[in-house]
Amino acid sequence: MMSHKWFMVHASEDPFAFPVGEGTLKLRLFVQGGRSLICTVLHADRYDSPGSELPTPMERIGSAGAYEIYEAILETAARRSRYLFHVAGEAGEFVWFGERGISGNRERAGSFQYAYIHHPEALKIPSWAPGSVAYQIYPSSYHQGHLQGISAKIPYLQELGVTTVYMTPIFASPSEHKYNTSDYYSVDPAFGDLHDLKELVNHAHAHGIKVILDAVFNHSGDTFFAFRDVLEKGEASAYKDWFFLRDYPVVQTPAPNYETFAKAEAHMPKLNLNHPETADYMIAVAKYWVREAGIDGWRLDVANEVNPQFWTRFRQELKASNPELLLIGEIMHASGPWLRGDQFDGGMNYLLRDDMLEFFAAQSTGPVQFMEQLLHHEALYNDQANTAMFQLIGSHDTLRFLTACKQGGRGWDHEHTAVRRMRLAVFFQMTYIGIPMIYYGDEVGMEGATDPHCRKPMIWEEQHQNTGLQQWYRKLIDLRKSYEVLQKGSFRPWFTDEHRNVLGYLRRNEQDKMGLILNNSPNPYHLELCRYRTDKNVLTDLLSGMTIRNTDRLIVEIEPFGCLMLW
Repeated sequence: MMSHKWFMVHASEDPFAFPVGEGTLKLRLFVQGGRSLICTVLHADRYDSPGSELPTPMERIGSAGAYEIYEAILETAARRSRYLFHVAGEAGEFVWFGERGISGNRERAGSFQYAYIHHPEALKIPSWAPGSVAYQIYPSSYHQGHLQGISAKIPYLQELGVTTVYMTPIFASPSEHKYNTSDYYSVDPAFGDLHDLKELVNHAHAHGIKVILDAVFNHSGDTFFAFRDVLEKGEASAYKDWFFLRDYPVVQTPAPNYETFAKAEAHMPKLNLNHPETADYMIAVAKYWVREAGIDGWRLDVANEVNPQFWTRFRQELKASNPELLLIGEIMHASGPWLRGDQFDGGMNYLLRDDMLEFFAAQSTGPVQFMEQLLHHEALYNDQANTAMFQLIGSHDTLRFLTACKQGGRGWDHEHTAVRRMRLAVFFQMTYIGIPMIYYGDEVGMEGATDPHCRKPMIWEEQHQNTGLQQWYRKLIDLRKSYEVLQKGSFRPWFTDEHRNVLGYLRRNEQDKMGLILNNSPNPYHLELCRYRTDKNVLTDLLSGMTIRNTDRLIVEIEPFGCLMLW
């Protein structure tokens, strides 16, 4: 029996079908929202006879607004699979969904084909990434404005709980921000030299901290030797094909006659990485710093505007020498095409930041929409990419999150509740999937609008720091590092209360479940829940030490702008 109103989306490719291990395939199915459905996937080896497929129930993950997300894990020893979906409604109606579309007839629907799991290794991320807590440093604004000063603060970062430091560009450049590189093979003298960088990396490693550098390969600076040669020699320059030049002679004013970063940024000429010599040069640069300084990865600036073929080669060559390098692309929109195992491990997750700004800072969305947005964005990526995303609430390109909290709110005392709402955001950041990334100074309550105000010098004087917020960061980081389920567990919705602005979610793995609840409102909350784990008689809130009887009616109290971590 078939209804005429069915909506489903699936394709036998990432992020709807992707390997999660040797001979293990994860499938995602999107179906129309607002319906109670039972979804089953029938699957077999591609070469088995039709009709031999075995059924596997699909798990409903949650609502992403217009559609519901269902998932299933298939074991396929042959590394290949033929499958189709059976979707049944509440009134007994059902349809089949396969490569030929939706049909009431199984044969007419056809089957999807996942031809072969070729290289599950390509989808692996560095072994150290899932347990990481990253910390972004803007070097000129950190301790004393140079690498030795940063090195001196490694013990502070270790005490905070940081395991990975990401620094914005440190290479020779005439600007303060260093995103217009003059010399890719030299540390800027304002920061130090190669010896200082080696000392910093060695000191960080001795304290269990990885170091990631920022590379700008989309464009160079106009003082880069190749571009200077073009300015001087024009069409006769041996480097003319390293850039996108429109005419000769090459001029910078009143408007550049060559492609640049952004809009007519004359001091940032766009590099032509389609040209073999340019690509060779930049890949050699990346290898040099890994080899000479011992860094642990790269964050790649404006990665979405670079030829993807360059990134594929970049990944292959760097991972060949060190598969434990972490590669993070700066992409400020949905970045699925770059995160399918052939380019980057993860990205800078600005989509998550937008969601958190709306829910915690501006309070312009409620828990239902917040949860729907989370699930929608998570479904854009495979599991490995989600695990390696830099989950940030701020960066050198954005206003400070605390400033956003003070600007937002629903009419109550913004100044009074701003820090408490930021504390909630940090709670979520540290208990969500991926790699939480702290922007320097957020942990001590630094404020500031967008560039340059978000790049002010780090506040080191304790009397000017929000030490309570700093302790909150330390506590949450320590808990994250203490419980593997927070590092590697899946994320699942638990409940939402739109009227009270409260939500709950679960982090879980095969052995454990942790319940997280946050009250994003100025009112206390009395909550009755169904039991979410049956193996314990008493649950403990890891934040306060409070114990709660784990009965069929789980009763909890949450203070205004409070949160619980139930274990």
